[in-house]
Amino acid sequence: MATIEELETLRWDLRRDCVDIIMAGKGGHIGGDMSVIDALMVLYARHLNIAPDRVDDPDRDRFVLSKGHAMEAYYAVLCHEGYLDLDDVKARFSQFGSPYIGHPNNKLPGIEMNSGSLGHGLPVAVGMALAARMDRRPTRVYTIMGDGELAEGSVWEGAMSGGNYALDNLCALVDRNRLQISGCTEDVMKQDSQEERWASFGWNVLSIPGNDVAAIDEALGLASRTKGKPTVIILNTVKGYGSPIMEDKAGWHHHLPNAEEYARIVADFAARKEARHA
Repeated sequence: MATIEELETLRWDLRRDCVDIIMAGKGGHIGGDMSVIDALMVLYARHLNIAPDRVDDPDRDRFVLSKGHAMEAYYAVLCHEGYLDLDDVKARFSQFGSPYIGHPNNKLPGIEMNSGSLGHGLPVAVGMALAARMDRRPTRVYTIMGDGELAEGSVWEGAMSGGNYALDNLCALVDRNRLQISGCTEDVMKQDSQEERWASFGWNVLSIPGNDVAAIDEALGLASRTKGKPTVIILNTVKGYGSPIMEDKAGWHHHLPNAEEYARIVADFAARKEARHA
């Protein structure tokens, strides 16, 4: 299992891989990739009971990337964890006939569900968690949603069901970067306190700095030990986190960097990584 210190360094390599995938495929959702990649990394490196050689184990944990447009970040993590080959993903991402499309494809090893139609991930995760309980399996189920996605009514049907059935084997994470394709989430569909909303549906609510590796790890540990109710982790993140030219800018939702921007971004990642060892 990777240490927190190792992950503090790895996060910048994964960001570089993610951006390289986007550049190779000439498209992607870079802003949301950068806000959510830390949570994906910690989840796979330290908490999910799954492995490339056990993708069909009936007792494995399940993960659903509900905000499926953050697929480039997911590719970077899956490649590092040994499910996919990074060079192959870079060579074929977003090419005609390629399995490496811009949203999760469950024909690929380690991917449980085709997603990207926003609002579907949590209801499916509820079903997975309920099935695991009925089958008396040790499976835990995780899903990551975007905050813009929370305007979908199916999310709250899932939240109501998760609370009603006291699914303590279920953990939802919300990438609360406060930006979506059309601007600030609070301007598009006001969200007020997500913490109060989830609590009212009977969930254990943890609200943390969402790009803090240690905080993510601690919250996931608390979620796994919580009994009698599902847990939601509100990840208070920064869209485009890692390079000032992207950070907190809605225009970087799916902006493709030009050569100058790419050079600046990877230099910023390298500087952040180097600062860890200074």
